[in-house]
Amino acid sequence: MDFALPQAFVLLPLPLLVLWLPKARQGLGGWVQIPPSLAVRLPGGSDGGLTRTAGLTAPLALLWVLLVLALAGPRILSPTALLPASGRDIILALDLSGSMEKEDFDLDGHPISRLDAVKRVAKAFIARRAGDRVGLVVFGDKAYVASPLTFDLGATAQAIEEAAIGVSGRSTSIGDGLGLTLKRLQESDSPARVVVLLSDGVSTAGSVPPGEVGALAARMGVTVHTIALGPKDLETDPKARDAVDVATLRDIAETSGGALFRVKTLADLLAVAQAIDTLEPSLSERPPLAVHREYWTLPAILALVLSLVLMATHGRRA
Repeated sequence: MDFALPQAFVLLPLPLLVLWLPKARQGLGGWVQIPPSLAVRLPGGSDGGLTRTAGLTAPLALLWVLLVLALAGPRILSPTALLPASGRDIILALDLSGSMEKEDFDLDGHPISRLDAVKRVAKAFIARRAGDRVGLVVFGDKAYVASPLTFDLGATAQAIEEAAIGVSGRSTSIGDGLGLTLKRLQESDSPARVVVLLSDGVSTAGSVPPGEVGALAARMGVTVHTIALGPKDLETDPKARDAVDVATLRDIAETSGGALFRVKTLADLLAVAQAIDTLEPSLSERPPLAVHREYWTLPAILALVLSLVLMATHGRRA
């Protein structure tokens, strides 16, 4: 234990010094001004006699010690868990177009939709981002901020869980989704700004071409990692319905200095989350921070209680 203001202990002998001041010693025939409720006259004294406390020396001394102790600020240095702020801002841009309800992912032998697969992996990914601010933007016909950038990873994970197909329309507006994401990151002063853009189709809506937004991300210094989701793509099967536009997503990623991930299975999706963890490492492993725990309130409360007791007991006697 140490004290925030150890110099306060020089005040401890102050009452004794006051009693021994020359003025006090010369004025024994006068009065020492103290609260009437705490004072009695000495037997045989005159009107000019010295007034002293009766039976209050110890309680008053204890009260003074408690007040000085509270002023000194006792504290204990103890380790505490440190929130490892990495300074990194990450926004997930999630495609909620109608094709995300296709059940072409396999989980333990059971088909699940693309959106359900993304939810499972995205929530696990966010849970490992301790120290990062994470947000969520969803897009379909239009783009919306589902969760602002926050250290509250649970809130962002909950927003992902509540994401539903149709809330933003059933088309795919990659340019608008990425544009809104960059607008949010433009307000950030973080030195490391990252977008994880996931889409399973071709940009069929919106007013902003995806390529132009990718170039804007590069100028802003924002890294965009893109995930091309789905079993078919326009490069290998240009006539396939609901095929993902891998070329556009690759161009966005490469222009901004990010990486493209091609995902066809749930295993691929899990591998992507691990790969992004490697590219954008979290700073969660840090030593605990030693901080002072303040305990001045304890003597202060005791002094208050003792004062109230003295006022109550000796006030009635007066």
